[in-house]
Amino acid sequence: MAAVNLGVIVANIKMSNPLVKGSGVLDDTPLLLEKVFTEGDPGAVVTKSITVKPRKGYDPPILVPLPTGGYINAVGLANPGMEAIPNLVANARKLGKPVIVSIAGSSEEEFTKVAIIAEESGASGVELNLSCPHVKGMGLDIGMSPKLTFNVVSAVASVIRIPVIVKVGVADNILEVVGKALEAGADGITAINTIKAMYIDVYTFKPVLTAKFGGLSGPPIHPIAVRVVYTIYNEYDVDIMGCGGVYDWRTAIELALAGAKAIQIVSAIADKGISVFKEILNGIKEYMEFMGFKEWKEIVGLAHKR
Repeated sequence: MAAVNLGVIVANIKMSNPLVKGSGVLDDTPLLLEKVFTEGDPGAVVTKSITVKPRKGYDPPILVPLPTGGYINAVGLANPGMEAIPNLVANARKLGKPVIVSIAGSSEEEFTKVAIIAEESGASGVELNLSCPHVKGMGLDIGMSPKLTFNVVSAVASVIRIPVIVKVGVADNILEVVGKALEAGADGITAINTIKAMYIDVYTFKPVLTAKFGGLSGPPIHPIAVRVVYTIYNEYDVDIMGCGGVYDWRTAIELALAGAKAIQIVSAIADKGISVFKEILNGIKEYMEFMGFKEWKEIVGLAHKR
């Protein structure tokens, strides 16, 4: 049987396969991103969210496995600041694959400053983090507002030429938010981020995280991610990167059927290591061959056509 074609173009970014290292979990360094590409072979990587100035983040514990499955985390957007972007991107691009810089900020000015540095450094695109659930004045505090979303996206889209992808969270007005992001010039959408949650130790009677609230990730949020991706795809003609609880080929295919052109993997890396990318890719290939699919694009959005 002829080999299946996993190549895909998402938000004008060409990828050899649809798997993407999502933002978070890994403490990005040039050496680690190189290891992800060489040992995992994803189609692209998204860096951790980067701000104008370095951020220390919250004190440990910041990432806790849950007895119910998945993780809860409150990293606090810890990152080295935008001065680290040139070296980070340069080293990753040596391997010839796309590098998307995730950006976080509390104002239009902060987002545009980091976006300009990302473009000048050779990034393939930027992903605006408008959905982090545990840092006040940033992330979801902006992304729940259609007006603020429009302002941030339009400000960034007006100063750079590389693709602008908006990472959205879970909100009742998600379609309005996405609509405003697209109206403002977004080239793609990533859905979803972690979901605001809490974990209390039954012996100490205290929240486990120092930040008290954190973001729930992993398998528990997968059905929610599928629902959000399906809803966005059903309403808008936009390239979507699905993210949330992808641990194997089946969960990756499910997001694709809902409408995701690319699939971001985050929490599974903590459990399975970098090899999870090849494991999922092999599973996808076997599934496509078994089902008679020749092109990845045949799967994307198929659940809307049945």
